[in-house]
Amino acid sequence: MYSSYVAVGDSFSEGLGDPLPDGSVRGWTDLVALALGRNAGSPIRYANLAIRGKKLEPIIAEQVEPALALGAELVTFNGAGNDIMRPRVSIDAVAARLVEAAERLGSGGARVIVVSGGNPSGHIPMGRLVSGRGDELAAAVLHRLPAGMTYVDNWSDAVLAQGRFWSADNLHLNTIGHIRVAANVLTTLGVPVPVEWAVSETAAMPDSGARGRDRAYYREHVLPWVGRRLTGRSSGDGRPPKFATLAPVIIPDPIVQAS
Repeated sequence: MYSSYVAVGDSFSEGLGDPLPDGSVRGWTDLVALALGRNAGSPIRYANLAIRGKKLEPIIAEQVEPALALGAELVTFNGAGNDIMRPRVSIDAVAARLVEAAERLGSGGARVIVVSGGNPSGHIPMGRLVSGRGDELAAAVLHRLPAGMTYVDNWSDAVLAQGRFWSADNLHLNTIGHIRVAANVLTTLGVPVPVEWAVSETAAMPDSGARGRDRAYYREHVLPWVGRRLTGRSSGDGRPPKFATLAPVIIPDPIVQAS
């Protein structure tokens, strides 16, 4: 169906929370590329320009035009997850910019899929504020999205919101969380989801509940995040894209234990 694919976004599309043995990360975009290649019979050309920690405006400034220049047939785009966690944000302005960027990404003829992140609000500090902003953003994006452009709404996926789909920082999805997002995207595309990913079996398992937030959690995950905000730094500063050019990429299969 598609022979080339580029991902644009932040840590969600980069794949944080789904680590590989060599220290790199995989994530749902890699898994989408893997399944597209299987459907095509050989690895497709794939690029991933997403960089962790980026707010929407830097994503637009640094990734949209390079993505257009690659000329891929399929583009997935996410953004604004970091924006809604800042003290002040205009949801309407962010939604307008997100849709404007999505339209720009589609101007070269690619199919563009806007993909929302999962909802971490049940597991993080100030979760109620984040949840309200995320709900408002999803509604605003859907209201503005032009006819014919696809939106995959992971934010409203109640299964994905469960604690067992999230990594130790409670903010990024873990491996089975990324698998579920990949399955949501593939289902939207009409591409078979590999049965060995055990998506249905994993969804049927009982929820482990939200992880506790003890002193170690705040020391290891929250305070470094606050420190970067206070000093104007980002976890993605100086980091290059994972896959800057379109090329066949060998993606390791995830190992799923659904029992």
